[in-house]
Amino acid sequence: MPRQTFFPNSDNKPSGFSPITKSGNLLFVSGQVPVNAKGDLVGEDDCYLQTKECFFNIESALKSVGATNEDLVKITAFIVRPEDYSKYATRRLELFPEDGPASSTIFISGLVSPKFLIEIEAIAVLE
Repeated sequence: MPRQTFFPNSDNKPSGFSPITKSGNLLFVSGQVPVNAKGDLVGEDDCYLQTKECFFNIESALKSVGATNEDLVKITAFIVRPEDYSKYATRRLELFPEDGPASSTIFISGLVSPKFLIEIEAIAVLE
């Protein structure tokens, strides 16, 4: 099955990967980090604000192919500081107060930038 790649922000197009890939009715959202459309860090040293930006970036990627957060079936969060889990969980619960997607959280020693406290990837199904 051929895959399609999408770039929600053509002004800030990464090289070597696509922010979202579609194969059939499955959507795979690459790990989203806390940077805005201009490439600026959002929420320095604040995991809640960084989480909020990551989910905003996921939502933007989904919109680029006609999907929404309602289409999410799985999210995986990679968190640098275990004590920040509650901040991530608070934002996740705000977005998905009931019947949220399947979710995994992994604590890691670091991300691409030492200023990133979290990265979130997602899978959605487009009907």
